[in-house]
Amino acid sequence: MAEVSQNIMEKAEARFMEKQKKTAERNQATAEYVSEAKARTIKTARLRALRLAKEEADRAAEALNPVAPKKKRASRAVKKADVASTEVKS
Repeated sequence: MAEVSQNIMEKAEARFMEKQKKTAERNQATAEYVSEAKARTIKTARLRALRLAKEEADRAAEALNPVAPKKKRASRAVKKADVASTEVKS
């Protein structure tokens, strides 16, 4: 009888230790996930601040040095008309 109760106690203790181990692993995984999420949030905020600062600097530079308007390209209809009129003249 003592052997049976000893065996039951050992099994219960083994189950308890296994649960403790799984709980510790779960807690560690959760801590890693949280720290990675926090690092990602910090990095995203830093990159966003850099992007906004660059965009503001670009806007300020553009305001100081306005870009000259580009020449408008002639449309295809105008080009075809020019080609047709040159062919007729030849």
